[in-house]
Amino acid sequence: QVQLVESGGGLVQAGDSLRVSCAASGRIFSNYVMGWFRQAPGKEREFVAALTWDGWRTYYADSLKGRFAISRDNTKNTVYLQMNSLKPEDTAVYYCSAKRGGSYRLPSDYEYWGQGTQVTVSS
Repeated sequence: QVQLVESGGGLVQAGDSLRVSCAASGRIFSNYVMGWFRQAPGKEREFVAALTWDGWRTYYADSLKGRFAISRDNTKNTVYLQMNSLKPEDTAVYYCSAKRGGSYRLPSDYEYWGQGTQVTVSS
């Protein structure tokens, strides 16, 4: 079992930066993939970014590449999502997720989920 707890969300203004965190506990192996998804009201959950737990590979939604960055600190069992130049359309609940290897872009690929953290960007 893997437990995921997100933190760091909040209310920011357009153009600001924000970093959200995901603290992971339980049995996490080097072949795990850690993902960030987001879900805005009335919309489907969408892929934001992912990385392999060993840190060798990172993946991004094409529309967010260059503004968002995923990273991890294995000493703290924590995955981060750095979000820069935030826009009102980035407003959503941001979810951390984990899975064993393989595909990574679909929510249905993932086994474990956190409770989410709200990010609101005002114009």
